[in-house]
Amino acid sequence: MSNRNLRIGHGYDVHQLVDSIPLIICGVTIDFSKGSLGHSDGDVGIHAICDAILGALALGDLGTHFPSSDSKWSGKDSSVFLMHVLKLMHNQGYDIQNIDCTIILQSPHLNTYIQSMRQVIADICKVDIGMVSIKATTTDKLGVIGQGKGIGASAIVLLGKL
Repeated sequence: MSNRNLRIGHGYDVHQLVDSIPLIICGVTIDFSKGSLGHSDGDVGIHAICDAILGALALGDLGTHFPSSDSKWSGKDSSVFLMHVLKLMHNQGYDIQNIDCTIILQSPHLNTYIQSMRQVIADICKVDIGMVSIKATTTDKLGVIGQGKGIGASAIVLLGKL
């Protein structure tokens, strides 16, 4: 595989945390009193991964493909978005070489959920779990995320020509 057959993309997503809705990250429901407010299920991890894949393919962003102004996406499971983006990727003749996603959240700690998140993403993408890295960090109580008012995610993907 030559270098011109590789593509890299970056994705980023941030959502407000609010009381009494589920917190779903990379397809895994986290035991917490707050959840990620979004038009869909608010899964910042999957949203960032989708944007990274779309970016690598120069196909716009998640809002272009699934606008929040369209009610049919309201409350939708974000895995639907990822499966659609993966179809676009395969139609262009690429597949995933590596996913690296960082979740930015002050609380709760995600260590016990990381392996499940990696497995969910690997299963949806139909890749070996060794190709999926999920990490978590805090902002050391700085900013809206550090104050417990928000959650963010950043993702990088490497795609290779089939």
